[in-house]
Amino acid sequence: IRCDVTRRGEIEAAVDAAVEHFGHLDVFIHNAVSRRSSGVVTLEDIDRDLWEEHASVTLRAAYYCAQASFPHLSRHPGQARYILFTSPAGMEGSSNNPPYGMVKAGIRGFVKSLAREWGPFGINVTCVSPLARTPALDIAYKENPVLEERLNVMIPLGRVGDPENDIGPALAFLAGDGSRYITGQTIVVDG
Repeated sequence: IRCDVTRRGEIEAAVDAAVEHFGHLDVFIHNAVSRRSSGVVTLEDIDRDLWEEHASVTLRAAYYCAQASFPHLSRHPGQARYILFTSPAGMEGSSNNPPYGMVKAGIRGFVKSLAREWGPFGINVTCVSPLARTPALDIAYKENPVLEERLNVMIPLGRVGDPENDIGPALAFLAGDGSRYITGQTIVVDG
């Protein structure tokens, strides 16, 4: 289902379509990212449009997704999961893109707060901070030819993760029964 997460109505329609198709909603994962999350941006470069894009795609969308999914998730206490994505930039800051780091840090605060609010309803709320090969990282590699080698040296396992084989299993764990006693946490999957 195509969905623009900056439009509340489209999120609600996507949730309704999923519930209609599957009969219920057990897990909701929000991983949309601004088209302008890669590249170097300084504080002086941040205009209202750039800030609004980051805030809309990440923070406001997480809020909209939570509101749209809560009525359905709350019907499955102990099995319901709401999972959001942060990034290393949201945990340690970003000198290359302050608005991206700022909204990703905000996600961590939202997860902690929502875990407290939704815990009594039996809904686990968690966050994943992956370091994986993405189209945005590929762009960053092109813009900075030494970045890939520098990252690989910094990462103890010596490589940037694969989205499917390295990050996917962590998400499957968080979405499954094995994570039933984990909420409000950020799971770092960064090698």
